[in-house]
Amino acid sequence: FTVDLTSVDTRSKERELETYSRVQVIVSAYKNSEIFTKVLAAIERTKYMRELPPIPFKNKDSRSAFFKSWILLRRTTRNFSRDKMGITMRLLQNLLFGLFVAFFLLRLKSDLVKGAVQDRVGLIYQCVSAPPYTGMLNAVALFPPLRAISDQESKDGLYKKWEMLLAYIVHFLPFSVISVAIFSTFIYWTIGLYPDASRFGIFFAVVLTSHIIGELLTLVILGVVQNPNIVQSGVVLLNSAGVIVGTGLVRTLEDMPTLFKILSYLTFQKYSSEILIVNEFYGLNFTCGKSSGSTGHNPVCVFSQGVQFIDKHFPGALSWFTIDFLILYAFLPGLVIIAVLSFKVRERIIGRQ
Repeated sequence: FTVDLTSVDTRSKERELETYSRVQVIVSAYKNSEIFTKVLAAIERTKYMRELPPIPFKNKDSRSAFFKSWILLRRTTRNFSRDKMGITMRLLQNLLFGLFVAFFLLRLKSDLVKGAVQDRVGLIYQCVSAPPYTGMLNAVALFPPLRAISDQESKDGLYKKWEMLLAYIVHFLPFSVISVAIFSTFIYWTIGLYPDASRFGIFFAVVLTSHIIGELLTLVILGVVQNPNIVQSGVVLLNSAGVIVGTGLVRTLEDMPTLFKILSYLTFQKYSSEILIVNEFYGLNFTCGKSSGSTGHNPVCVFSQGVQFIDKHFPGALSWFTIDFLILYAFLPGLVIIAVLSFKVRERIIGRQ
């Protein structure tokens, strides 16, 4: 309204004269006001000073990084909260994926002939590969506009780019927790994974970490790559490569070339898949057709217990269970630090332009 009131409308000669006259009235009123007199006096006082008063948001006594991040967090949350449909999709996107998986698998069975092992391996494969992808979609959709704002406002000295990054990370964490909690609760108890509350907690923790890692990895690349489409393609390829090389679900790690075995230790999918395999298969007993507890003569019936499957396809996973968990969660602070560094690099690059 203010911009419209003080603008000259040039669409017609009559409107131009009318709006120009109105602007002159406003200018005249300002010059005759007490505010103008005070501003002019302040300018005259500071004109001949050797040390000018510091600009509040650019001096060394400005607010702390924590306070600036808190303000940015509040602003980001308020802006995103206006998009009700966007919030709904962020909370339910993992559940929509879970509905499809649940409809496809219906209910897990303990009969090897009916796919007891294959169905569980397929489900774990999906739970390892899909959550990072949904996290990536969130970051690609939401963060680039914030990055553009921070590029401009950091030039004005309001804050550092990494402070906007930290504000966004704190903002998306509650949405990630709620979204993954809805998905995990539905998929775990509906499909019929190992019926134990503590194992459900482990399943939830692993899926949540994978989802957050996907979003953090995207933020790392967004710090140095401008085009969100290129970032999206890059994260998809990295996630796919990690699933293929790291999980041992597509090809067992023992059968991989030495180079791929080494690379698998750099992927978070290796640790998340091993945790989920042990979490589900340890303590399970399988049947083979009508013969309970026996593998019979059917070539499908190789295992009678889940621990046998673990020992054959994921040797050492039982003894490394706790360490796998710690390494998986170490990816979170590691990626946050790398993301901050990438935005510091971005700040220097843009500052030189």
